Amino acid sequence: MSTASADAASPPPAIPAEPAGGARAWLVWGIGVGVYFLAMFHRNGLGAAALQAQERFDAGPALLSLLPMLQLLVYVVLQVPTGLLADRVGPRVSLTAGSVLMALGVALFAVAPSIEAAVAGRVLIGVGDAVTFLNVIRLAALWFPRSQYALVSGLTGVAGGIGQAASVAPLAFALRGMGWTGAYLFFSGLTVVMALLVVLVVRDRPSGRGSAPARSPVRAWESVREALRTRGTRLGLTHHAAIMPPYTMLGVLWGYPFLVEGMGFAPALAGTLLSGVGLSVLWLSPLIGGLIGRRPGMRRPLATALVGLFVLGWFAVVGWPGGLPPSPVVVTVLVVSAAGAVAAPALSFDFARDGLPAERTGVASGLVNMSGFLTTVVVTVAAGLVLEADAGFQAAFVPLTVTTALAGGALLAMLWKRPRAASAGA
Repeated sequence: MSTASADAASPPPAIPAEPAGGARAWLVWGIGVGVYFLAMFHRNGLGAAALQAQERFDAGPALLSLLPMLQLLVYVVLQVPTGLLADRVGPRVSLTAGSVLMALGVALFAVAPSIEAAVAGRVLIGVGDAVTFLNVIRLAALWFPRSQYALVSGLTGVAGGIGQAASVAPLAFALRGMGWTGAYLFFSGLTVVMALLVVLVVRDRPSGRGSAPARSPVRAWESVREALRTRGTRLGLTHHAAIMPPYTMLGVLWGYPFLVEGMGFAPALAGTLLSGVGLSVLWLSPLIGGLIGRRPGMRRPLATALVGLFVLGWFAVVGWPGGLPPSPVVVTVLVVSAAGAVAAPALSFDFARDGLPAERTGVASGLVNMSGFLTTVVVTVAAGLVLEADAGFQAAFVPLTVTTALAGGALLAMLWKRPRAASAGA
């Protein structure tokens, strides 16, 4: 047989089949999302310990506020580096390392003798936290078929929302029952257990699925450029920057003062409204994820409707003649903002999944995540500076409204600049 005929007879290189999902995939993702749940717990639980922390570290409110802000800043800065790491070493190693770092940070926070040691502990927690979400999203890309990616991304967001909402009561109960050191060491140990589960259960890809075709190693900067050249990444970036910040900013810092001091709501009502609205719309994320998984063409009208509602709502808040709008308008804007924040993971990260192989989605997801959090930090700080000048809440929310309008406009321009036949999958 000639060489040519032998070559013709040989089968073509095997292309890895799309993952099938199934029970094993849900188990692997479930362990990963358990790490993410704990990351959200550690990120948002400091509020329950604020009074004890002030006494323990002899720190005033201004100094104490640096702890969560510094942790969030570390999270934002590390999104692209952890995305690069995720693409190189895989979710299993990354999630294990992230869990160990969070456990060490929580343990250090438990025994910290000074505010400096407490800051170091929160930084470690921030580094571990930065690794988690991106790798749970990568598990979804590597273990589930493309049609289920948006659904699993949405469910990941739900788990994070529940972790955020559930962070206060258990920690407050543990602090009362076990004291500061005992409570934080307990949750550190729980995080170590989760790290062990990752080692035992999580694998980077299904065992029956072949490895991805060999590719030349890609440098870090080339990975970033590759992601930014991809239309899906750019859509995810602008969508996340437009949709995530409004409710996140209100939940992190300015929602309660706005409702109490600006709108005149009773403190109990303001707190109940903020937390209740956030929890009441969690069901939207898996619903939207399941819908766009079956009908990807729905992403474009859904994203368009959300951006339009956000821009109209926040322009109404900052531009209402004669002062802040009536309570029904404010509550409506709050509900729409919460619904958009819940829908953001399902839409933003599904956009970013387009045009890249599953093995190279870490950087794209990191860029998308960074865009939302970085915008949140900017508008939160800007609102504080405006309020410090006694300009009122309408003026304080102008930067948020401007960034939402600019990011939303960029998103709509990209979504609608092509003929429908060429962009039906958008």
